[in-house]
Amino acid sequence: MIKIFKSVLVAFILFTAISVSAQTTSSSPYSQFGLGDLKGSLLPQNRAMGGISAGYRKPGPYSNINLANPASYSAIQLTTFDIGAYTGLRQLSNSSTSENSFNASLSHITFAMPVNKKSALSFGLLPYSEAGYQYKNSGTIDTTKVDYIYGGDGGLSKAYLGYGLLLGKNLSLGFNVGYIFGNIKEIRSAEFPTEPSALNSRTQQGNNINGLSYDYGLQYIANVSKTSKLIIGYSGNAGSKLNSTSSTVATRYRKDFFLGDESPALDTTFIAEGTKRKLNPPLTHTIGFAFEKTNKLLIGADVSYARWSEYTDGGVNKGLNDTYGIALGGQYTPDISAVSNYFKLVDYRFGLKYDKTYVNIGNNDINQYGLTFGMGLPLPSNRSSFYKINFAAELGQRGTMNNSLIRERYINLSLGFTLNDQWFIKPKFD
Repeated sequence: MIKIFKSVLVAFILFTAISVSAQTTSSSPYSQFGLGDLKGSLLPQNRAMGGISAGYRKPGPYSNINLANPASYSAIQLTTFDIGAYTGLRQLSNSSTSENSFNASLSHITFAMPVNKKSALSFGLLPYSEAGYQYKNSGTIDTTKVDYIYGGDGGLSKAYLGYGLLLGKNLSLGFNVGYIFGNIKEIRSAEFPTEPSALNSRTQQGNNINGLSYDYGLQYIANVSKTSKLIIGYSGNAGSKLNSTSSTVATRYRKDFFLGDESPALDTTFIAEGTKRKLNPPLTHTIGFAFEKTNKLLIGADVSYARWSEYTDGGVNKGLNDTYGIALGGQYTPDISAVSNYFKLVDYRFGLKYDKTYVNIGNNDINQYGLTFGMGLPLPSNRSSFYKINFAAELGQRGTMNNSLIRERYINLSLGFTLNDQWFIKPKFD
């Protein structure tokens, strides 16, 4: 047990260092709005089922960490460790051209342990949002062509500590306290491609963001029969109060547009350091259900809503949309007791999702659709330890090519490793 704990601790420290120093980008033009692409508090088990989480609890013998609804922690019966990675393939298209991109990163490291038979504690680290984009608009000043170039990268991470408790036999409550932190950089340039001797200008702004968030949830477990149950769940976020400290530098430079070479900054026209402002992400709500047939079947659905129209940055409303989403999904395990046929032990997962995002461009809502699937692959275990590899894939689309907008088609792949073990057992003999 001590050897495993040391491995977990080393992995957690390594993951923390990588998350703090790395600049993970999403390569999406829509990530320039708000706080970037919001990643959601979902592990591959949930992502493979369309992202359902409100009623997801413990459909099989394995303990899973559903941090999107901390009320589910009370179902954790074994010490549970989950670590994973993410990769995404993306194609951006407009009416005249298209381009492809690839991104990969560590996705999460989470840990949970039962406190007693009716409660458990969980903590971990995972991405909160990602930003990565670059695009160009062209115009003229008098008769001179000018290219306006916009770019950004970075992201936010979330560390959390949570607790879930079962009250009586049917009602479970839980909460997470999270710390959101990270950096997002924004760049705006004005270049004159037909005037080699002209001075081009660039403004770079770095935003160091941090603050606390508070998640809560509840689940009501109704026993339909000895082997099946209906779980009705709700989870929400009480809203975050984030602090942003910005540093802004404006410079001028020359550029050889034929070779693509750029001179060092010739002068600095503006500089401001330590500019502070408040960011106010909104309240969020998710309600849903899951029907479980123990060790066999799970079917569930979620509806979510967030009032992003009230989001402000430094007291300025950013003009975002309210968001809502619908998720449908399920899991099927052919025969949990099969001995001679491995594929009957596998969890087969599927799902659908729809999101009305907070982005609106020229009165055009940017919507997102996704088809998900995945598997839970058990590994050889012993009497006290259980292992599983969880794989999830999402095929989706965001945006449209209508009205000169950009359509984004993507394939997101998630891989996680789950360990269940019996730790902290008092020995019977000295």
